[in-house]
Amino acid sequence: MNQACDIAIVGGGLAGASLAVALASLGYDIKVIEAVAYKAAGQPSYDDRTLALSHSSRRILAGIGLWDMLEADATPIRKIYITELNRPGRVLLDAAELGLAAYGHVVEAHRFGVAVTRKLEQVKNIEVISPASVTIIKMGGSTNKLHLESGGTESALEARLVVAADGANSFIRNHLQIPTEFRDYGQTAVICNITPEIAHAGRAFECLTETGPFAVLPHTGDRCGLVWSVASEHAQEILDLDDETFLTRAQQRFGSNKLGDFIQVGRRTAYPLKLARAKEDIRERLVILGNAAHAIHPIGAQGFNLALRDAAVLAEVLADDYEDDPGEAGLLQQYSRWRRQDQRGTIATSDGMTRLFAHPSMLAAGLRTGGLIAHALLPSLRRKSAIKAMGYRGRVPRLALGEPLRPV
Repeated sequence: MNQACDIAIVGGGLAGASLAVALASLGYDIKVIEAVAYKAAGQPSYDDRTLALSHSSRRILAGIGLWDMLEADATPIRKIYITELNRPGRVLLDAAELGLAAYGHVVEAHRFGVAVTRKLEQVKNIEVISPASVTIIKMGGSTNKLHLESGGTESALEARLVVAADGANSFIRNHLQIPTEFRDYGQTAVICNITPEIAHAGRAFECLTETGPFAVLPHTGDRCGLVWSVASEHAQEILDLDDETFLTRAQQRFGSNKLGDFIQVGRRTAYPLKLARAKEDIRERLVILGNAAHAIHPIGAQGFNLALRDAAVLAEVLADDYEDDPGEAGLLQQYSRWRRQDQRGTIATSDGMTRLFAHPSMLAAGLRTGGLIAHALLPSLRRKSAIKAMGYRGRVPRLALGEPLRPV
């Protein structure tokens, strides 16, 4: 069976599904190919992780009609306490200092999955093909051709634009042998929900350590999301601890009494932390987007926010094109040029901070402490860093500014 469409998005996870929703208003015939059924227990994108959505990401989600479906389950981040383990560096970021109610919001990945899946089902010009995997991509001419496999049945799909949003281990990126930079940080994030003794009141905490951040994020009700980065060789040991011992160890690592004692913990999962950065983000009628283009360390919680900005920019570039060819080379080059500054800056910050805090030298320790103290003492520096962290770096897409995708 052969099919054709305007845009085929390979990967229906966080980035791919958000892009599909963003593009839907432009009237394209869109197919989303996802290897794992959305309602399957093993769907990797919509699990127990907490998503820290930046200020600009909330605006993007509002502009594409998803925020109304998420707001009731979203918890605002009003203050962020950043410290370094066993050293004096510390800084408080307060949204009120910028005249904002919140820096961003925290949403559970599975709640995001529920909302975006419902949205995909509601939009007539989006078809989800799942479970289905791409086995071959053939490029050239007016379309790219995808060979699909689903339950032993093979089919073909031609698309004028293919978007690879199929994650850090992207099949399309690997199949096309696109040069990619990899770095294994030797760290694993142990993730779970915890309940502290004292209400979080919209406060987030990030303690920077030599094995990555220990972050506590405000969540719905009395809960918090915990991200505990550990040396990879110790991850299984942390996962295997009984709840009481885990809470005791986590409390010791947190090194703060601002939330009192940790009194309850939920199911724990673990994710190895690696950098994967494609050296090319476009080819003929192809865009590589989200984790397929740049899977980064969770320090600063920038991964999904960066992917959402990718989606917002691609949607704007296509919205401003009236030639009705979403895969035209000039459009894709425009997208790539636009995204370069934000992607490079965000990745450099994430990678640089991770390596700086992992470095054992006294010089690195001095730089870490000095940087945090400088942010604590200089409001202008705090403001500059906060604005970038909220997603306002370089040229900002209309959706991230709270403007409609197509100017009225």
